[in-house]
Amino acid sequence: MQLILLERVEGLGNVGDEVNVRPGYGRNYLIPNGKASLATAGNRSVFERRRAQLEKKQDEVLATAKTDAEKLSVLTLEIVRATSDGKHLYGSVSTHDLAELLTESGSPVERRNILLDDQIKVVGDHQFRVRLHPDVTAELTIKVTSEQH
Repeated sequence: MQLILLERVEGLGNVGDEVNVRPGYGRNYLIPNGKASLATAGNRSVFERRRAQLEKKQDEVLATAKTDAEKLSVLTLEIVRATSDGKHLYGSVSTHDLAELLTESGSPVERRNILLDDQIKVVGDHQFRVRLHPDVTAELTIKVTSEQH
């Protein structure tokens, strides 16, 4: 299925690229979410008229993501959890927990955009990343402390 991308899609292309994707991906995700349109002659001419507008919108989204990343990178989160021996947590700190902490701090982030390299299962400072845009990722720190009995 040939499509024209209306916005940047990670791993696929930039605004205006004509890409060949599987029919289900195009029909069920890209087209309904406004990320692409069918690559027909009529849609190509409509896209060319709207190209400057779409590129400007993408630049604004990128600029907003960069400013949000700067705000988030200075943020240090803290969470208190029960531990077995003062060091190892019962369970772990999940992306759901991190998304809740970020939302409470005034920066709503969806949990699917939080990238953890390793599970957080011990007390201490841990690094994680938040993807705000396909080209912008913010690195944050979370301090995990032990619950005092």
